[in-house]
Amino acid sequence: MFIGNRPQLPLASSGCSCCTPAGAPEQADTQPSDAAQQPSSAVGNFDAGASFQRDFAVEGMTCGHCVRSVETAVSAVAGVTSASIDLVPGGRSRLTVKGSASDADVREAVTAAGYALA
Repeated sequence: MFIGNRPQLPLASSGCSCCTPAGAPEQADTQPSDAAQQPSSAVGNFDAGASFQRDFAVEGMTCGHCVRSVETAVSAVAGVTSASIDLVPGGRSRLTVKGSASDADVREAVTAAGYALA
């Protein structure tokens, strides 16, 4: 099958959120837990404009394309200065976010990219 001038090839992986063929059954959506670590600056007097680093666990990523999808989505969030992922294919990958964005905004960006925080 051709789309435009590029052939559409069948995908071998069905466990990858970014590469799952359209129409394939989706996994049940689970409510992510609050496993994200709170920065020490979040205790006591929290300055919403302060910049800090937080780590989140992301499930469902299996390849470099998954990593780029999430890093791009999270990097686009207002207040994020950097986002990077240590990939654990098929497991819980670590997303490190630097900046002043809220946990809710990071969670929303990860969800919009097709993944879930663990």
